[in-house]
Amino acid sequence: MTIHWFPGHMAKARRLLEENLGLVDAVIELRDARMPLSSANPLLAAIMGDKTRLIALTKPDLAAEMATTRFVAYFAHQGLAAIKVNARDGRGTKELLQQVKALVTPKLPRDKAGGRALRGVRVMVAGIPNVGKSSLINSLSGRAAARTGALPGLTQAKQWINLPDGTQVLDTPGLLWPRLDDPEVAFRLAVTGAISEAGFDVTDLAGNLAAFLAQAHSGPFKQHFRLEGELPSTGPELLELLGQKRGCLLGGGRIDHNRIAEILLREFREGKVGRFTLDQVPDHA
Repeated sequence: MTIHWFPGHMAKARRLLEENLGLVDAVIELRDARMPLSSANPLLAAIMGDKTRLIALTKPDLAAEMATTRFVAYFAHQGLAAIKVNARDGRGTKELLQQVKALVTPKLPRDKAGGRALRGVRVMVAGIPNVGKSSLINSLSGRAAARTGALPGLTQAKQWINLPDGTQVLDTPGLLWPRLDDPEVAFRLAVTGAISEAGFDVTDLAGNLAAFLAQAHSGPFKQHFRLEGELPSTGPELLELLGQKRGCLLGGGRIDHNRIAEILLREFREGKVGRFTLDQVPDHA
């Protein structure tokens, strides 16, 4: 499977990050809890330098709970605070904001007479496309302050959002790395929706996903699609089987591969097939 993805707005996104990093006190780097390593962008690390950074593991309800716990411990071992944040129900957002303020407030410019901070904390929210930046900001602010959606690259320009406690949050466009030359990383980014479907063949991706699930997670996969017995070994054969089970048929009884591919990808991304962590926790975590 080949991924083609580095549109022009990604170069603009990088420039926005570089130009505005000096305006903030800290960076909240969002990573998908299903792939905490694959959703990290090496460009972000290079751009941020020694800026105070926290990791927000988004969509933890879609990831394997034990694996997420181990990843939090792994990042702590690396000297990075990582917090599980589910923007849909607000869990973890208060803890995240408290952690940011605890790290940054002592460093803020202060009034010489009273010693009070002259301004609130300023923080940048950054991460790859469709990782949940706008949803997190809306959860923090308690209102629809940032646009949300399922399409990668929805945030096209920077925008400041004022939180009730005086914290200012800078939302930025999603930034993917310029070369997706690791096929496993490309696969994880694509199946979770971080890459626009214009960048790959949907049926190829769905076939690879079906093969992955049949091999590594056959129990939940078979249960969800009500499959029995020994499964086919290849992606195209599995799509044929799933298409039959779901009645995705064209004239003459042929399988509608595009339709069953879209169904599989959607139900996987919504967590209906099960909770999966696609990255392996490093052994020394």
